[in-house]
Amino acid sequence: MQTSESGGTPRRLPRGRHALSRSEVERVHRDRLCGAMAQAMAEKGFVGTSVEDVLKRARVSRQSFYALFSSKLDCFMAAFDQAGLLLYLQLEAAMQGEGDAPGQGPAQGEGDAAERFERVMTAYLEALAAEPAYARLFLVEVYAAGPEAVRRRTRIQRGLAASLADLMGVTGEAGRFACEVVVAAVSSMVTPAVAAGDMEALRAIRAPVIEHVRLLLRSGVMDG
Repeated sequence: MQTSESGGTPRRLPRGRHALSRSEVERVHRDRLCGAMAQAMAEKGFVGTSVEDVLKRARVSRQSFYALFSSKLDCFMAAFDQAGLLLYLQLEAAMQGEGDAPGQGPAQGEGDAAERFERVMTAYLEALAAEPAYARLFLVEVYAAGPEAVRRRTRIQRGLAASLADLMGVTGEAGRFACEVVVAAVSSMVTPAVAAGDMEALRAIRAPVIEHVRLLLRSGVMDG
């Protein structure tokens, strides 16, 4: 879940005159503000975070903020979309056997369904652990941001379930429903750990979930 805010070192515009286009400057400001939104909400939550909190962390002017976003909620939704996109790209790479999870490289790309799920599950947890502020925004603060944010979160979860079904080679209605249940259960399980900032507890979810999916596969519940 790599971003320009990773490692606590936001990208800054060069001092003085520079050759960056206006669109590039706006992109840098947008990235900085989205990262600052995630950082602020990790500390204060959605309700407690103000535009001023975001500006202080991003070191971007109020004028620049309102040139890009109409409100705190508008900026939140942009940060939420960015978090969702980054997570999806991380999972897509893992689905193709390109993830950088420990001990799981491209050579396993043609593994069976259980191996593919293990690779993706590992990538998902590591992506959340690598960006705890974005993870909290995506999984926790979204529910304080209002109905549209929740609807968007629901659409993403359904998309993840559909992608999982495709990854596992599941085509039947019962099997695809089982994938929806797995995705919903994983989301429910990781959220408390993310909310508490407990990365050890987050990673501890990996083994039992993988084992449960292996049981489902052996039982035929997730057959195509």
